[in-house]
Amino acid sequence: MLGGATFVMVTGEMLPTAVLPQMSADLDVTQARTGLLVSFWAATVVLATFPLVRLTRRWDRRSVASAALIVFGAASVVTAVAPTYEIAAGGRLLGAAVCGLLWATVNAHTADIVPSQHLGTAVSVVLGGATVGTVVGVPLASLVARGWDWRVAFGALGLLGVVAAVLVRTVVATKAAGLVVPARAADAAARRDEHVEAPGRMRPVLVVSGLVGLALVGHFAAFTFVTRLVADAAADLPGGVSGALLVFGASSAVGLVLVGRVGDRRTAAALVATTALVALSLLALVVAGGRPAAGMVVLVVWGLATGTLPPLAQTLIMRSAGPEHRSTAGSVIPVVFNGGIALGAALGSVVVDQLGTEALPVPAALVVAVSTVGLALATRSRPAVRAVMVPGEPSQASAARLERPAQELVSGDRSDA
Repeated sequence: MLGGATFVMVTGEMLPTAVLPQMSADLDVTQARTGLLVSFWAATVVLATFPLVRLTRRWDRRSVASAALIVFGAASVVTAVAPTYEIAAGGRLLGAAVCGLLWATVNAHTADIVPSQHLGTAVSVVLGGATVGTVVGVPLASLVARGWDWRVAFGALGLLGVVAAVLVRTVVATKAAGLVVPARAADAAARRDEHVEAPGRMRPVLVVSGLVGLALVGHFAAFTFVTRLVADAAADLPGGVSGALLVFGASSAVGLVLVGRVGDRRTAAALVATTALVALSLLALVVAGGRPAAGMVVLVVWGLATGTLPPLAQTLIMRSAGPEHRSTAGSVIPVVFNGGIALGAALGSVVVDQLGTEALPVPAALVVAVSTVGLALATRSRPAVRAVMVPGEPSQASAARLERPAQELVSGDRSDA
């Protein structure tokens, strides 16, 4: 159900790009002005998320998500019936404001209702809805706009928002329902000194979020102009650029599925490897040139890497936050990620205006490479001594029983406590 909510969110976020010609003609504005609705969306998410999360921090998260989806649906209806561009923009801004709140709530609640060892899989499922929104929802909306009207697409989105709100409130588990542990199992775990969830810290949350946001700056600097970057390589392929983008989207979906198989102890290492792969893919765009085979290989690898990047990053961030800071970490993610997208698009535009599209992959790759180095340093293993208190034994004896290396919390490993 939470994955369905992200499907609705992402479809709504990208909907103006799918109905751009029809919407522009109907509202009597240029396509460039209609395209600004996507930029306004990202900026509003950045500005509104933290205040709204703070305002609703004492509410039940399912209620917050449901209320946000209802407002999201209402905002879509406002856009659907808007007689002018200004009213349509107002509806979009309202939807963007609650979208940031919805992302933050979904992020935190996902971490609440699953055990930590299954967090990577759960995040993949939830973000899978976002991927389906991009790969299926947006093209479907474009089809509706061409067959009927762009307003029908926004109206249908409003209905989906209400349906998702009802389902999230009635179907999604509460924290207590999702984390019931039999008493005997808990006692056995205590006797064996098994892993328990370590206390969270905000410093690694902010460090990893910032570095992942930097990687997104480089990625979106290039991806904003992907149709021009792959035009030559895709010229002889079935479907041309559209076919190439379908390959990219399918590869991203495969990467998302693979994240669920990444072990708990390998999340940090996989994130570093993924950002490195994004940087190499961007550099490879220079070498691929107009060769279709090489271009498709690069697109597949690039799509695979960018499909794994968000769920790996979100898993590591939420695990680092721990139960104490999940609400804050959940709000940091959409703010930093949307900021990275906006800055990346702006950086790409500057480079293209000054040097041309062909000069874009190298600086984009360098930005991602800096992020990779930073993540490698931030998540490296460091020895630490942890003492385990064993029920029924003196504290000094317990401390002497177990002294072994443990990784920093930011590495994502579950240390003994």
